[in-house]
Amino acid sequence: MVAPDEAALSAVDHGITVGDGVFETCAVLDGQAFALTRHLARLERSASGMGMARPDLQKVHDGVAAVLAAAPDAGRLRITVTDGVGPLGSGRSVGPQTVVVAASAAVVVPIGRAARSPWTRNERSAVAGLKTTSYAENVVALANAIKKGADESVFANTKGDLCEGTGSNVFIELDGELVTPPLSSGCLAGITRELLLEWGTEEGLPVREAKDGELPFSVLDQVAAGEARMLLTGSVRNVQPTVWLDGVDLPIGELSAAARDVFERFMRERLDP
Repeated sequence: MVAPDEAALSAVDHGITVGDGVFETCAVLDGQAFALTRHLARLERSASGMGMARPDLQKVHDGVAAVLAAAPDAGRLRITVTDGVGPLGSGRSVGPQTVVVAASAAVVVPIGRAARSPWTRNERSAVAGLKTTSYAENVVALANAIKKGADESVFANTKGDLCEGTGSNVFIELDGELVTPPLSSGCLAGITRELLLEWGTEEGLPVREAKDGELPFSVLDQVAAGEARMLLTGSVRNVQPTVWLDGVDLPIGELSAAARDVFERFMRERLDP
């Protein structure tokens, strides 16, 4: 156990030198990590997609328990697994992985402000859909959005379809439905996205995954024109209706508000769904 300002990693950890690692971020409710089972399953999928060894989940569980015991008021938990100490290049060496569990405070904001990114997601990337520590393009895109007055940047993919945000999934409220880009768009298989699709359907909300090509990036023109609504989902955002897009104030959609209410209620009732 170390404080945030204490050294804990080797300077030549491969997660530091080249971003060779995977991670998960969980909301913390009443001292417990929300949807931890699903998050750890995705951690394993991301590690497999990176060609990494299977993470030691017992070590992760032990770390989660220790950190949350030491930080009972935390609102966010981050689990990071890297390939450990490695060479100063892209090649890997065989050795023990590094596991880091960290907690911090978090404030859930009920509404979001978004800007369209001038850059694209590559849906054919070797790491498309994986939650890796190689986050530089997200850092750059989010900084660009913040300069514009937003708190999230939304990407198209190389085919011109709506994809995702830097740390969120996107749903569009259009023609009486809530529709989210398919995983084939290159977006992350978000846990909140997954649960909203499940819980929304359970509650009778018209929520579904789009077909390939059904949500072009230009659908955001309809959002800006008031002909559609948008919401963002993420592990600390939860379900967040968008009230501002590229300088245009937006109303909250009826379905978007209902989806937020359903998710907030269910996440309190089902800590590890």
